[in-house]
Amino acid sequence: MKKRIWSYPRVRVEGAGRGVVSQAGAVLLVETVRKSGLDAAISAALAPCRKPRTVHDPGKILLDVALAVALGGDCLADVGMLRAEPAVFGPVASDPTVSRLISKLASGGHRVLAALRTARAEVREQVWRLAGDTAPDAGGQVIVDVDGVLVLAHSEKQDAAATWKKTFGHHPLMGFVDHGRGRSGEPVVGLLRPGNAGSNTAADHIEATRLALAHLPKRLRRGRQTLIRTDSGGGTHEFVAWLAQRGRWLSYSVGMTITDAIHQAVLKVPASAWTPAVEPDGDIRDGAWVAELAGDCQTGWPKGLRLIVRKERPHPGAQLRFTHADGMRLTCFATNTAGETIAALELRHRQRARAEDRIRAARATGLRNLPLHDAAQNQVWLEIVQIALDLLAWMPLLALTGQARLWEPRRLRLRLFSTAAQLVTTGRRRYLRLAGHWPWTDLITDALDRLHALPNPG
Repeated sequence: MKKRIWSYPRVRVEGAGRGVVSQAGAVLLVETVRKSGLDAAISAALAPCRKPRTVHDPGKILLDVALAVALGGDCLADVGMLRAEPAVFGPVASDPTVSRLISKLASGGHRVLAALRTARAEVREQVWRLAGDTAPDAGGQVIVDVDGVLVLAHSEKQDAAATWKKTFGHHPLMGFVDHGRGRSGEPVVGLLRPGNAGSNTAADHIEATRLALAHLPKRLRRGRQTLIRTDSGGGTHEFVAWLAQRGRWLSYSVGMTITDAIHQAVLKVPASAWTPAVEPDGDIRDGAWVAELAGDCQTGWPKGLRLIVRKERPHPGAQLRFTHADGMRLTCFATNTAGETIAALELRHRQRARAEDRIRAARATGLRNLPLHDAAQNQVWLEIVQIALDLLAWMPLLALTGQARLWEPRRLRLRLFSTAAQLVTTGRRRYLRLAGHWPWTDLITDALDRLHALPNPG
């Protein structure tokens, strides 16, 4: 008779353990909230919503939901996992209290949203100041990527409609500050729109950009040091004219649709005018060339616009369109940046693809589905998602180094936030003893030391 060999050890499970804390690594987010002053700012913003003799602070309730979303939650009820750990997260409101607050904030309309956005903008400036040389504005320029996101709906919700991809849901317009190569990004706008909203609606792009600029420090809300970058959805006369308006003077790099006029202009570009495209490390990009167009293509556009086109050999299996020329795939964008080579400008615009990484992180952080029915409530949910994404961007910016700064939310949750710990009380103080065998315990403790070393807000 052969003895059965099991792949995994058998353990007995009991449900009466004490002194054990799950999701102990979330203290990184809690400490980020404390050092950034986000808790005080949100509480002050929502102070008018607090009734006399209420037990729970509305700002704390909203932050609890944002922390739950940052830890992987996708509905209001997921705040229950914070309620189970009062030693780490403090007192957490009940589900009915949370639901009532969301309804009250939704009924407040623009006034509540404006207060929340102003608070986040103030905290963002403080975080960038703490980040120092690693802040997004340390290089003298800030890049904001504006892009649309399709959010599917599996039930009848207000403003849910058929999308241009033949799905059903919403089509919010998001904006992210690019932290640069080798780093992440943070959200600065989330404009909820119906599912049938157009991809190139100029009024929506203007509104989203206006809200995004309000999230930046005042010195960056106008001037060439702020670059607005979009895909071809932003390539409209009205939007580009708004960006270049006198007194605003923003830099822009917006994708353009290949029209017949642009197609004909590309065919007239001599071979000597094409310049090899470059890679981020400075090497030549194989099979890609760029050129600047002139002539009738710029008629009707603001003064100073440069129209740059790239042609590239298609990847194996890619299908060409009738707007492509000579077997080459064509893409085009417009910019008003002067004094830079067209290869460098094309590389800068191509790096807009990093916005897709930010969108993927947003989908993994509460944006996979809008859980509420009313549009006003889902707009509040969208603000909660942005606060969660802020925390997931600010914590690595202030506390992590090396490759850990590149970790997306799913990896942060798996390696850092899911760490278990033992709660020990001694000398009237409480300590979290992280599991010593966990591979990333030292990374967590080092990050906490960096956060503790930062000055307290105020």
